[in-house]
This record gives sequence, structure tokens and C-alpha cells, in this order.
Amino acid sequence: MKLLIYHTDFVEYEPVEREGRVVEETEMTRKRFEDIVLILTTIEEGDDDTVVDKAVGELKEYLARIGSKRVLIYPYAHLSNKLAAPEKALETLRLFREKCKVEGMEVYTSPFGWTKALLLSVKGHPLAEQFRSITPETAGAGYIPKALVMEERIKSYWYVLTPTGELVPVESFDFSGNDGLKALATYEMAKSRAVSQMPPHVDLMKRLEIADYEPGSDLGNMRWPAKGKLIKSLIEQYVTEKVIEYGGMEIETPIMYDLKHPCLESYLNRFPARQYIVKSDEREFFLRFAACFGQFLMAHDMQISYKQLPVRLYELTRYSFRREKSGELVGLKRLRAFTMPDVHALCADVQQAKEEALRRFDLSIEVLEGIGLAKDDYEMAIRFTRDFYESNKEFVTDLVKRFGKPALVEMWDERFFYFILKWEFNFIDNLRKASALSTDQIDVENAERYGITYVDQSGNKRYPIILHCSPSGAIERVVYALLEKAYKVYKEGGKPMLPVWLSPTQVRLIPISDRFTEDCILLSERLERERIRADVDDRLETVEKKVRDAETEWVPYTIVFGKKEKESNLFSVRERASNSIRQMTFEELVEEVSSKNAGKPYRMLSLPKLLSQRPSFR
Repeated sequence: MKLLIYHTDFVEYEPVEREGRVVEETEMTRKRFEDIVLILTTIEEGDDDTVVDKAVGELKEYLARIGSKRVLIYPYAHLSNKLAAPEKALETLRLFREKCKVEGMEVYTSPFGWTKALLLSVKGHPLAEQFRSITPETAGAGYIPKALVMEERIKSYWYVLTPTGELVPVESFDFSGNDGLKALATYEMAKSRAVSQMPPHVDLMKRLEIADYEPGSDLGNMRWPAKGKLIKSLIEQYVTEKVIEYGGMEIETPIMYDLKHPCLESYLNRFPARQYIVKSDEREFFLRFAACFGQFLMAHDMQISYKQLPVRLYELTRYSFRREKSGELVGLKRLRAFTMPDVHALCADVQQAKEEALRRFDLSIEVLEGIGLAKDDYEMAIRFTRDFYESNKEFVTDLVKRFGKPALVEMWDERFFYFILKWEFNFIDNLRKASALSTDQIDVENAERYGITYVDQSGNKRYPIILHCSPSGAIERVVYALLEKAYKVYKEGGKPMLPVWLSPTQVRLIPISDRFTEDCILLSERLERERIRADVDDRLETVEKKVRDAETEWVPYTIVFGKKEKESNLFSVRERASNSIRQMTFEELVEEVSSKNAGKPYRMLSLPKLLSQRPSFR
């Protein structure tokens, strides 16, 4: 059973047409409810009385927290792909309604079996949006780790920690001037990842031929046309180079592991993620959801001295796999197959781990900034146990001080997960939803679990502390963040674009007639020798349309080339960032674009140089 819960200012719905063989009779009129809790309800296969009782109990607890009793139970079949049969769904839904009434709720209902027009306004407090997934113990697909169940039950205490070290209960914090942090708090406290509206980047990723859904695969597996593959590869290469500069030793490990391996089976139950399970030779294997498994098994076989610590192992996992719920999958924000840069550090003790964590914290900020995401684009969250915080306040505050903005805190009374602290940077998109990018964790369990040891100064074997860091987060999610940021620029009246170093075409050459096409080709080759990606629009279109198309493709620099440009070596360059036309020589153009590429990897454009020879991927 899935419940998507909204505390609303108002809800309006109107039945439009019947959509199934099992239908509740209703009046064909618009109905409006003020100050009510809307419960979008999906009944799944296997839902029984126990599930209904649990759903009613959780709903009652939620209503008590927000001080309301009025609910509108609204059948909503879009939160699951494992729906109960219509007859069973209606029976369970009616039971849910009646039990809510027995618990003293003021229950209103929306009819089952109808397509309906829906209009609502959600309140702005942190608990206004909630999601609940409730299943019987025997239901659900695949292997569900204990940590995933525990994550939904664990008691959290929410605060905001300021750079000066003040820990403020979230309900008492003044969010004025911290709209992004408020959005993060609302999103995280709701613990809902279900998608009710399509974010803007989905249209952009398709229109710009960056990525698209793959109907021939499982949900959450994407296809990447040539432009998108180039962008993705450049980011992968950049992150890898920065990690190697930091000291990471790049390795490679398998994507599939034995589900019954004693170390791995134990770890699976400590990590809150659903797995893909495959069978081979009567054995069950799971597809990795991070690089931890291979790196830890490799570290188990290594001979390590205290003099070599911290030891840093790095892998760019192409791919990691998580069976995210279908209702949570959207565009590049949340996938089932994704590319994750994962660098672990083996440290002698907690003190060395804290020192190393600060270095990796700075690395993550540097990596995101190099990609094109500034601190204003994301917010920080920190999660830890109460006893760790009490013993390490200075370290925790130092993290927030380095960030320079207040951070959301989730605190637990006891440790259930393998880490004692986890921080993450969360991008806030145009729907005011959050997605984690960079992250690091201080792991105090897995060294012993995997038998990873180092030899200390006295010749004794000891278990290291392990740090888990992704300095950028999933590469696909980075692209999502860049596209959402570009859309925000557009909404504010600016020119949306990618950073120049990531733009597939950096310079577009447009000949004013066919007689200048060869000159443009030669000029593009000169630019390519300077490690600048250039192409030529030789299509049988007007110059005006070609310029408009370059704008539509977000090309950073566009040159219309004719007799004057050929004779003078002086170009009228349309610069997208400033929305201006500037007079530049070839050398000045090269110098400017090269400055945008400085310190970044370069790859050739893997498309035909001439636009007339390019197929469309849309």
C-alpha cells in the first residue's frame, strides 16, 4: 500500500470519465475541500488487513503531529506497478476508509474507478508532504535489506546547525534568506521520493539530445546519444582526474557478487537500498549498488602498514544498480543504473578519519565548482548519532563552517547503520525537491566485517576506520543538476547553457553561402588543433534559421562567416553567456575558449563536423 500525503490549503476534484470495469457511482460535479489532508492511495498486490491497520496507525500519528483530523482518501493508481485487482483494491480501500473513521478521523472520499481533474494547493510547512510505503512481510519484489525497513522506522530528530555552532530545532529556525535549506528540510523530513510532477530537466535532456528513456530496458536505465555521451564522459574524466590528484588509486572490480557471501550478506542488511538479484549455476548474485563490495574484498587481501595510511581506493562504477521504486524514477534525478565515482579511505583511527574527511570535504566542493555548481546551488545535510555529536562538536561545526551556510541535521539516539556520521550536498531543483550529490561517511563496521586490517607501530593487526566518499555524486545526477540550474537561469530571464567545457559544440561556424563552407571547415580544423570543438552548419537553410538553431542547441560561440571575415581574420562572435556580439580575432577567440577549458579534460566531438551529415536522435 502506498500513501502520498499532502497537507493542503484546498483540494478540488471533478470526475471526468469511467476508466475501468469496477467503478463507484458518483455525481459528475466539482467538489472542493478546505484545509484538508489529501491521501493519494494505491492498493497493491498482497495488501491485507494487517497492511490497512498499519496504514491507519501511521496516518493517525501523522495527523496528530500536524493537528488535523480531516482527510480526503483519493484512489491513485500511479505509485506502483503492482496493483491489486480492481475488485480487491476497492474492497481494501473501503476497509481503509472505515478504519480511519473508527479512529476518529473526519473522512471524505473520492470515487474509485474514475479519471478525475485534480487541483490542490499544498501548505508550506516541513511536514506538508509525506510518503508511506506499507507492505506485509511476505510481499514485495526481490531482496529487501533490514536497513531499508529500519530507515522507515528509525526515530529522527531534526535541527539546523549554523556555521557558528548553534544547534537549533528545525521548527524554531528562521529560514529567512535560506529558501534552499527550507526546501531541503521539507523534502527530507517528509521522507517521500515519489514523483507527482515532471521536473524541467526531462524535457531539456530530450530536446538537447543528451539522454532519453530506453523502452527496451528496465525502468531507470537511460540511453545517451552522442552529445550526452560526450558530456557524461567529460564529467567522468574530470572527477577521476581530481580524485587521482587527491591520491586515489584507481582500480576496477566486478559488478556482480554472491548473495550468500558471509561478509556481503551481512553488509547488505546494513545498507538501505533495494538490489537486483540474478541467478547463475543455481546460485544467487546481486548487482552492486556501490563500489564498496569489490574495494573491500580487495582491501582484505592487501598488506597495509600504518605508515601507508590513509590508503585511498577509487573506482568509477559504470554501472551501480539500485531497484528504486518505479514511482520515484524520473529523468536523470533518480535511476536504477547509474555511474558513481566512489573513493574509500582506510584510516588508522577516528582522529585520522576526521582529518581525512575535512580534506575530502574540500575536494567535493572543488569538484562541484569545477563542474559548474556553486555553493548557492546546493544545501548541506549532516546525519549522525547523538553520542558522536556530543564527543565531536568541534569537528561537526568545522564542516558547516567550511560550507559557510547553515546545514540540516538529522540526529539519531542510537546507531543502526554502519556509519557514525554522514554528510551530503543536496541540489535543490525547480520543483523545490532535493537530490544528493557529493557525500562522505565515517564507517566503523565494515573493516571488521570484511577482515580488513593494517599493522600498527607495535606489529599488531588493527581494523581501520573507512571513509566512503563520492566527490560529485552520480554522474547522471550531476547532469540533471546542470540542466535544472540552466532552466532556473532561463526562468530568471537569462540564457540557459552548459559550462563551455561541457558544451558538445563550443564554436558553431555558419557560412553565409556555399562558397564559404570550405573556409569554415578549415577554420574548424584550426580550432580543433587548439583543442576546441567546432562544427559547420552547411545545411540548406537561411542564415537566420541557422543562428536560431545554434541558440536552441545552447552553442556558446557562433560565427557567421563571409567575405569580410575571410579577408580580415576578424569575426563577429555571438557569445551566448553575455547575449552579445563581439569583434574577435582568431587568436582572441582561442584564448577565451581555452580559458574556459583550462584545467578540464578535452574530448573530440564524436559527431560529423558538417550538420548536413548528422542524423537526429529525437
